[in-house]
Amino acid sequence: MLLYIHGFNSSPFSDKAVITARYMAEYHPSLTFHQPQLPNTPKAAMALLQSYVEAAQQANEPLNYIGSSLGGYFASYLAERYGGRAVLVNPAVKPFELFDEFMGPQFNPYTQEHYQVLPEHKREVAEFNTPVIRNPERFLVLLQTGDEVLDYREALHKYHHCQLRIESGGDHSFVGYERYLQTVSQFLHLP
Repeated sequence: MLLYIHGFNSSPFSDKAVITARYMAEYHPSLTFHQPQLPNTPKAAMALLQSYVEAAQQANEPLNYIGSSLGGYFASYLAERYGGRAVLVNPAVKPFELFDEFMGPQFNPYTQEHYQVLPEHKREVAEFNTPVIRNPERFLVLLQTGDEVLDYREALHKYHHCQLRIESGGDHSFVGYERYLQTVSQFLHLP
């Protein structure tokens, strides 16, 4: 199984998600691939992700994740708790430290949903923190230094002992992401 986990205020219709889905359908057609629309609260989002992981475990499928931004934060938690391999794209490291600037009304441009970020959501997301990566061999981390949303140096520090690909420039979307899909497939040992 490969679980693609989108970021905050994103969706399965983001550019990276669509590119990933097309690539997997073309090059790995036998792969069980999921890219769910996450609920707007961290606790509900993780409950949904865990349901996919637990179903894959019951089916004896290998566990693999691609996580972008907040999705990378969630993927770290899942890979450390349940096993499997994860590719993180400009991952959030301590999103709970950023939640204050997003408190209040939000709008997801992909889903057209209006919702609220509340103080309890900050506490919820902090529950999924992995302060120390205990299984670095499970992670490939793609970083661009021009990320305008997250400081790439935080991810560099946290994942320094994992496989890293660091590019100068770029932005939070990870410009040229499609160039890495073959590397991603190889790292995840996809069928």
